[in-house]
Amino acid sequence: MMQRVLVIDDQSYVRATVVSALRANGFDAVAVESGPAGLGAITEFRFDLAIVDIYMPGMDGIKVIKELRSRYGRLPVIAMSGVQIGVSERTVLDHLSKVPGLSDIVCLRKPFRPNELLAAVQNALQLAA
Repeated sequence: MMQRVLVIDDQSYVRATVVSALRANGFDAVAVESGPAGLGAITEFRFDLAIVDIYMPGMDGIKVIKELRSRYGRLPVIAMSGVQIGVSERTVLDHLSKVPGLSDIVCLRKPFRPNELLAAVQNALQLAA
């Protein structure tokens, strides 16, 4: 059975790129533009994985991930971000593992190539297995 992936990102080109790469590699992908839309979609359909952008207007990705985890426990999650902290090369992703309950989140730094996305997907699915 095809694995279903929920993609939550406020940027339409990111959603389109991720969905295209996932579908080309045999996944069923559903993309939404906000945290609330993602939480709505996941109540309607079963997903095997969620890919969540950290910086979104309204409800940020950390809140979305915490809500997903409170509702669906061990749902595999990939967090995406390209926003750097200050002048460093670090992003918020470098600090996610220190947040209680989020240590097993797979992080994907934007911009990324399709092979990096697919490696993150496989990694997240294996962590949850």
